[in-house]
Amino acid sequence: MSALDGRVAIVTGTSSGLGRRFAEVLDGAGARVVLASRRHQEDVELAARLQDALAVTCDVRSPADRKSLVEDAISRFGQIDILVNNAGVAYAGPAEDESPEHVQNLIDTNLSAVFGLCQLVGRHMLARGSGVIVNLASPSATVSLDRYGLAGYGATKAGVVALTRELAYQWGGRGVRVNALAPSFFPSATTGWLADPEQVAWISANAPLGRPPRPGELDGPLLFLASDASSYVTGQTLYVDGGWTCR
Repeated sequence: MSALDGRVAIVTGTSSGLGRRFAEVLDGAGARVVLASRRHQEDVELAARLQDALAVTCDVRSPADRKSLVEDAISRFGQIDILVNNAGVAYAGPAEDESPEHVQNLIDTNLSAVFGLCQLVGRHMLARGSGVIVNLASPSATVSLDRYGLAGYGATKAGVVALTRELAYQWGGRGVRVNALAPSFFPSATTGWLADPEQVAWISANAPLGRPPRPGELDGPLLFLASDASSYVTGQTLYVDGGWTCR
């Protein structure tokens, strides 16, 4: 039920970290993948290793880039079946020190861009009567990650959760499912690839599973939400956090 043979998936933020892993996982399940990030050369190199992939330069904050991304995907593959809104930025620090520029960049990248791509791809999916959208949220949308000050970041991710729920309600009867994936502290550029032993010790002491996550532990949740395995699931946020949000 998790096979994606013949389906076309757009993944944003694919030049490194989780986005790159997501693209590889979807490709391994049979999807044709459209890679989208600002670092085009990294995407070109990744596309060459995948079965049938297209790399598109895209700054998700740009409406023109988002439009070109969707147009290029349809021009190459004729359809879009899956959208994974992965691209995002983070800022950690005291709320009183977050500058307006930082906050605006968080909003533009983590929320406005997600809404914009959902609209563009959603129109295509609604016209076809089918499609799946997976938005990247965060446990910080629900709980405070108390070692880090994530006021602006958490606010944008809470917006993603609300957006996911609302789109799911509006579009469910028209064949489009919308869910969110909320991972915590997976090795990525945002977490410093978990290179800090003190950070790893702190995660291990606070996560009910007693350890940080491993990269492959998002593969199954992503495939579940992107495939027919979750055909009766919409509007949900799946927390992959080692139990962090049940503390």
